Amino acid sequence: MANSKETSTKTAITPRRDQDFPEWYQQAIRAAELAEPSDVRGCMVIRPWGYGIWENMQRQLDAMFRATGHRNAYFPWKWTRMER
Repeated sequence: MANSKETSTKTAITPRRDQDFPEWYQQAIRAAELAEPSDVRGCMVIRPWGYGIWENMQRQLDAMFRATGHRNAYFPWKWTRMER
């Protein structure tokens, strides 16, 4: 009888997280319908459920920052034109 560690477990998303984390993460986000690809290269559209999670994370982190006397700040995103 095979050891349970030796048997491979099938998962809904391939590759597994330990094999290719970036690809696994993208597939997990899509499978959970938290975000979807955008027409803008490198961007994703955050869907309502995903945005709700983001807002909750912000509230939780904001409370932790304020508890230590810190304040949040947003930094502008610099878009650069890529030359081809």
